[in-house]
Order: sequence, then C-alpha cells, then structure tokens
Amino acid sequence: MKRYGKYIKPYLSAFILGPVMMIVEVVGEVMLPAMMADIINIGAANRDIPYMITKGIMMVIMAFTMMVGGMGGAYFAAKAAMHFGRDLRKDLFQKVQKFSFANIDSFSTGSLVTRLTNDITQMQNVIMMGLRMMLRAPGMLIGAVIMAFTMNASLALIILIVAPILAIAIGTIIRIAFPRFELMQKKLDHLNSNIQETLTNVRVIKSFVRGEYEEERFSESNEALMEAGLNAFKVVIIQMPIMTFAMNATVIAVVWFGGNQILGGSMPVGDLTAFTTYVTQILMSLMMLAMVLLQSSRAVASSRRIGEVLDTEIDLKDDDAVNKDKVVTDGRIEFKHVSFRYYKDNHEKVLDDIDFTIEAGQTVGIIGSTGSGKTTLVQMIPRLYDVDEGEVLVDGVNVKDYCLHHLRNGVSMVLQKNVLFSGTILENLQWGDEHATEAEIRAAADAAQADVFVSSFPQGYETELGQGGVNVSGGQKQRLCIARAMLKKPKILILDDSTSAVDTATEAKIRECFRTTLRHTTKLIIAQRISSVMDADLILVMEEGKVVGMGCHDELLASCHAYQEIYDSQMDREVGA
Repeated sequence: MKRYGKYIKPYLSAFILGPVMMIVEVVGEVMLPAMMADIINIGAANRDIPYMITKGIMMVIMAFTMMVGGMGGAYFAAKAAMHFGRDLRKDLFQKVQKFSFANIDSFSTGSLVTRLTNDITQMQNVIMMGLRMMLRAPGMLIGAVIMAFTMNASLALIILIVAPILAIAIGTIIRIAFPRFELMQKKLDHLNSNIQETLTNVRVIKSFVRGEYEEERFSESNEALMEAGLNAFKVVIIQMPIMTFAMNATVIAVVWFGGNQILGGSMPVGDLTAFTTYVTQILMSLMMLAMVLLQSSRAVASSRRIGEVLDTEIDLKDDDAVNKDKVVTDGRIEFKHVSFRYYKDNHEKVLDDIDFTIEAGQTVGIIGSTGSGKTTLVQMIPRLYDVDEGEVLVDGVNVKDYCLHHLRNGVSMVLQKNVLFSGTILENLQWGDEHATEAEIRAAADAAQADVFVSSFPQGYETELGQGGVNVSGGQKQRLCIARAMLKKPKILILDDSTSAVDTATEAKIRECFRTTLRHTTKLIIAQRISSVMDADLILVMEEGKVVGMGCHDELLASCHAYQEIYDSQMDREVGA
C-alpha cells in the first residue's frame, strides 16, 4: 500500500467520504427491520393506526436518507477509483517512456498494453467496490449481529454455527482462485500481443496469403484465454451457490426454531420477521466481503504485474551525468575502442573494438553486409544502447555525461523502419519542430523531395495519414521521415538505410540538399548501395561487427577487399540490368 499512497493522498476526501456516506445506508438497513417489527408487534397487534402511520413515515424518511447516502457513497467511490487509475496509468506510461530498448525487450508489447489497461482497471474496480463495502459490509454485519442477539440470543446462536463454515469455504475459494487469476492475465498478455502483431502487419499477412495461419494462431491464444478464464471463474462460481445454500438453510432453521418459540409464546410474531431480515443481512454482508476479497485477489495479481514495471531498474539513465547542461554544438563524433553485446552473458560481440573519429560537418557513409552491426553502431551515438567497453564521445564529451534530453535533441535519426503517426502530414512533420512556421516546414519537405507529392494531395499538408502512414508509399514515407528529421535542425543526422525505397535520381537530389542545407551538420548515411555513399567524405566498411575499411571511395577501392567485392557485385548487376 505504501507504493500507492501518493495516488490516494490527493483524493483523500473522496476515499473518506465514500465509506462514511455508506454508513448512512447501513444505519437505515439495521434500523428498518426493528421499526417493521414495532409496526407488527405494537401497531397491528393493538390496531393503533396513528402509530403505524407515524412509523411508516419514519421508515420512508429513513429510506430516502439511505438513498442519498448510497448515491453519495457510490459517487465518491467512483471518483476516488477513477482518479487513482488515471494517475497510476500516467505514471506507468511515463515509466515505460523512460525504458531503454533493453528494458522494453524484457516485456512484450501486448503485456505492457494489458498492464496499462486491464490490470489498472482491475485495481480501479476493487477500489470502487472496496470503498462502497469497506464500512457497509462490516457495519451491516456488526449491526445485524447486535440486533439479532439483542432480540433473541438463543435463536442467534444459529449464526455462530453457520458463519465459521462460510468463512472457511470463502478462504479456500480465494486461495485456489488467486494463482488462476494471475495465469489468466498472462494469457491476456499473449492474446493482446497476437492482436497487436496481426493488425500491425496485416498487409504482410495478406500479401503472403497467411490469413488462415494467423486465424489459427489467434484461435489458439483466444482458446487459451478462455480456458484460463473458465479455470479461474469456475472456482468463483462455487461461491454463490454455497452462500445461497447457507442463507436458505439458516432462514429455514430460524423460521423453524422461531416458529416453535412463537407457538410457545416466548417470541412475538414481528420479532421473527425482523430476525429473519437480520439473518439475511448477516449472510449478505459476508457475501459482500467475499466478493471484495475475490476481486482483491485478482487485483493483487494485477498490482504485482504493475509493480514489475514500476520496479524495473532503468539500465540507461543520466542521473550520474556530469555535464547535464551541455548541449551538442558541433557534432564531432569519436568512437574509442567500443565493444557491445545485446546479451551480456553472450561472448559474441555485435561491435568489436570500433575506433574512429568523425569531424563536425562531415558526411560519412557506412556500408556492409546485413548483420554487420551498422545500425547498432549508430544507436550508440544518441545512447539508445550503452557500450560494454570503450566510450563514445560527442563534441569531446562522453555521451554518458550528457543529459539524455540534450544529447538526443542534438541528434536526428531516420530509422530503418520508418514510422509515421496517425494525424495529418503537418502534425507528423511538426515532430521535428512543433513551433516551425509553414515556410520552414515546406522548406524541409522540399529539401527531402517531399513537397512535390504532398502538394499534389487535395488536402496538401492537412492530409490525414492512416496508422503508420499506410496511405502513402514506402518512398513517400521515407521522404516525410527525412523532412521531419531535417526540420529538427540537428547537429548530427543519422539516416539508417532510409532512402532504399527512393529512386536514385531523387536520392541524388536529397544528398545535394544535405550538402547545402545541412552543410554544418554531421551526416551518417547507412546504405546498401555504394552510389548512396561514394561521394561521402569518409566511408566505413563493416563486417561481423568490425570496421574493416575506412577512407574515401577511391582509397577503399584500392585498399579494402570487402569494399571492392560490394562495388564489383553492384556494378555487375547494373551492367547486367
């Protein structure tokens, strides 16, 4: 509970008023049966109509007061639960936003979605139910027990026999149900991951005609969730028949023994009516407590899963940065004997003893076979991952000594997988600079060779993009992402194979704009085509996580065997074409 105290404190009044107002309802529920007994025992027995009317009016007023108390309690319980859920969800989302790539890799996307939605909803539900039942169920239980023993102590002994049996049964149900609820949430994780993956890659699925396969995968996940849900809830289902049986058996016993007392003249008829109501209230209060405890067991499982995210140690942070106020001003990059592994217990290095320097404003090409470590290399610059050995310096300062915000604000990346968000083209470009003027946006789009096709759309820059930019081509998406990166006016621009879907003539125009518009920006271009990097000031050739060649195009043709092979194979293809 200490973890969640900060989510309760701002709304403490609602957390208090909810249960307190429910006490009003409890008082009425305890008093009404006694008042009804008085009407039967005194009013009806003595044919005292004024007494019956007076008592009846008092009962109506009491019922109205109970209604106000119940509505108020429900409102404040809902207010407390909704605010609690909102604030917790906000903090959970902010924590996920701070995750490094390695942290994110330890959770599936579907699992994080479930924790941000369903798991928090489970906690909201138990808070709402708990606040309504926190004082109501115990209050009704205590009040009804006191009234029952006051009215007829010998008959009330029946309750002392039934209550412990019910408590044992409820405890057993909860103990069995808890691990099953936890398993059910994991199956929900898997289903959400399946749905997210299928919807994101629906075009690939259709192009490979794998719809039936994905339907089978979904059916398996759906079936597993159903089975886990049934396995959990079939235990819960037992609770209601047990409670109903106990209630009916107790009422029958009360009526039997109470009826004998009435026949013997030791108990008024009205008292038996009230006593039966009190017995029902006692059992109902136990049922409410059981419901809260069952809901709590599910919420505890959800709380544990939420705690796993909140307790995750972020392995990439800037708490120890010694130059937090420094910003990237030049864009000079140094790699000093850098090595890196994705999995620390793996001896195989993704990057092995990388050592080079890039001067500010240079254009650097990075080329190599698939899996040679090109993308991993550039991800070290904005600290998307941290090096295992060596250091990466920007403007002579270790990247670990920068504030992450300042470091990443000085670097723009156009990723290998281009990502656009739902919204207009204008809104997507403003990710680069939310305060950019229309002229600046058009200039960046023009430099990226995007203004031509954007202007051809009926809505122009106000054209709505589907999720992920599905209504523009691959080449158009790449050019919009380049324009967005350029609009940021970075000191370091990284293009990770981000012109692969653009024809060579358009690519040449984009590179020409880089030389003029971004002449003071350090540019790193990862490419598969030698034509994309042959004019670069410096070309790095990578193979199996190592830099096997470094120099300009002519130097590498003369000295680097790997570069020569790539060049010859591409020239042969062009001649063959």
